[in-house]
Amino acid sequence: MYVCVCQAVTENEVHACIAAGASSAREIRDSTGAGRDCATCVRKICAMLKRSKELVATA
Repeated sequence: MYVCVCQAVTENEVHACIAAGASSAREIRDSTGAGRDCATCVRKICAMLKRSKELVATA
């Protein structure tokens, strides 16, 4: 599923950035372009980052 329609960035691409060490929406934007145009997707990206941090904390 697309996270950022403007830049055609998928959830898998965002997850890959997080797995590679991205820890902020800005880092994901710099890597994928997601959030560069209308920024509607930034909330979704932040939620994905938060969820991944929570999963790491409980592991």
